[in-house]
Amino acid sequence: MTGKTFVDLAELASMPLAVSEIKSYLPGFGNELLEEIAGHAQLGEVPAGMEILKEGQYVRMIPIVLEGLVKVFTRAEEKELLLYYIGPAQSCIMSFSAGLSNAPSRIFAFTDEPSLLLLLPADKLSRWVKQFPPLNELFFEQYNLRYTEMLDTINSLLFDRMDQRLYNYLQEKSRLKGDKVLNLRHKQIAGELGTAREVVTRVMKRLEQEGKVRQLPEGIEVK
Repeated sequence: MTGKTFVDLAELASMPLAVSEIKSYLPGFGNELLEEIAGHAQLGEVPAGMEILKEGQYVRMIPIVLEGLVKVFTRAEEKELLLYYIGPAQSCIMSFSAGLSNAPSRIFAFTDEPSLLLLLPADKLSRWVKQFPPLNELFFEQYNLRYTEMLDTINSLLFDRMDQRLYNYLQEKSRLKGDKVLNLRHKQIAGELGTAREVVTRVMKRLEQEGKVRQLPEGIEVK
């Protein structure tokens, strides 16, 4: 995943922010919070395949995804592992934690699709989450969601065979994309699952023999 173009969210060109537009994406937010956001936050578009958070970076802007999809990774001993996806009306709780504590990020993230991001300034969030319960609830829900997802990832690594891990990964990707045919290469899959491309190629052939997937010129069809 390394080597892709980096987009510094704190320096991303901001689009005009309107209270009504933010409310259409986040209807649970009250007008006072929306006006605070409109006055201090930014709205930015990021193409697919861009790195928006680096490991070790100090977080100045915390994203809420309004449109698109972002994937979050961790790295250990030169190996990378996909932790979770961030979809519409969701945020990265690891960025939130790093931003509030002024600590370097322990994860890195990429846009998986062209994404519209609402960027909340980290120096305002400490007050906002205390003053506005809906924002606090959003991040509390994200903690619960990501904790469950990361436990699932650990359990999968410890107990699932690679064929089950790969098939679960493809099914989840298909659900998030809303498409049965995924434009994925074996090298990309290997990077996200923390394994070797040769392993993915071998296991993919087994899944195809079992009728669970079909490898087409345009991508991988998930049955």
